[in-house]
Amino acid sequence: MLLKYWIHLIRPYLAMTENDKVQIRTVEVATEMPVFICDLTLIKPQLDLARLAIEELRVTHPNSPESNVKSAYMSPWHSHLVNPKLLPLTESALTIAREVSKTHLSAHLSSLNMDLVVTDCWGAIYEQSDYTKRHNHFPAEFSCVVYLEVHEDSAPIIFSGKLHIKPKPNMLVMFPGILQHEVPATTGRRVIVAMNMNKRAIFDGINK
Repeated sequence: MLLKYWIHLIRPYLAMTENDKVQIRTVEVATEMPVFICDLTLIKPQLDLARLAIEELRVTHPNSPESNVKSAYMSPWHSHLVNPKLLPLTESALTIAREVSKTHLSAHLSSLNMDLVVTDCWGAIYEQSDYTKRHNHFPAEFSCVVYLEVHEDSAPIIFSGKLHIKPKPNMLVMFPGILQHEVPATTGRRVIVAMNMNKRAIFDGINK
């Protein structure tokens, strides 16, 4: 009897077709999202190593993947798994993200049995007129961009069409993955590493 009851409840959902879907309506909520900026000059050797990695990837993986990034070159999505020279920088970015979570977002991840992991990491080289379409990185918790090389007349990164941040060499900009952002056509050259980070559950004796 109970089984028949549950079948009766779920049958309408099982019967849905491509032409008979639940309608989803979108409403906009005005809100504030933080963007975090820091200077990575103290870990310049890691930045230099990442810059070398991009040059090596350009040789070993010369074809840019299809994406919102319209640049002279973009390395594979999981470049940190292809070239280990990127790993020190990804670890530093994770450390910064954990501190941001604790200090600015009131979430001490380790006490919540959570941690962050870099799920995507790629490099890009922007030449004159290169740009990035407006997009977000959902479902990433955090995204960040690290500026390894920036010419004076390099275009800003723009968040939600409002906040313009002019990049500088050795700068890291970290933001919620859902935040819309873009880069208009640049005049000056720039070389960057970008990353996406996601939460994962950590339980002693299970994930270790």
